[in-house]
Amino acid sequence: MSKVYTKTGDKGTTSLIGGTRVKKCDIRIEAYGTIDELNSFIGLLSSYVTEQETLDLLAEMQNVLFNVGCNLAMGESFKKELKESVVADVLIEHVEKSIDRMQDAIPQLKSFVIPGGSRSASVAHVCRTVCRRAERLIIALSENAEVDSNLMAYVNRLSDYFFVLSRYLNNIEKVDEKIWQNPCK
Repeated sequence: MSKVYTKTGDKGTTSLIGGTRVKKCDIRIEAYGTIDELNSFIGLLSSYVTEQETLDLLAEMQNVLFNVGCNLAMGESFKKELKESVVADVLIEHVEKSIDRMQDAIPQLKSFVIPGGSRSASVAHVCRTVCRRAERLIIALSENAEVDSNLMAYVNRLSDYFFVLSRYLNNIEKVDEKIWQNPCK
């Protein structure tokens, strides 16, 4: 690609992988655009994390999410050529094992947590909420198009991961979690 700008989207359309043109507000574009947004926030989160095991998993996630975005960006005829899932079972297992490892190191949850605490935990909460939005968009897309079930499971697991990661980061950074104080009692 010699130029960043192509001018082909100036009228509000873009091309899917495979050449199909769709409006930039198409649910498929919203889904993979939100995955890209999540990937960017993971990059930001990585700049605040110091633990190597977490950094390694975040780097793996960014690469997997690039594949997820590519998969979501494929037109239906192009996607039919895929024989395997874009997300291998082992990648879901990596996330689950990390959730289990972190949960073993933090206090049991006894009340609702308000997003915040340390910078890293706060960004992990942003990742969680962007991930949940991506998941909702992918589910909406799945009502009209085929979406890989492992892809959906992976994104679902990531939102759980970011919640536990936020608690874990506050714990290792010795920052108190913000606990919900119901003002509507």
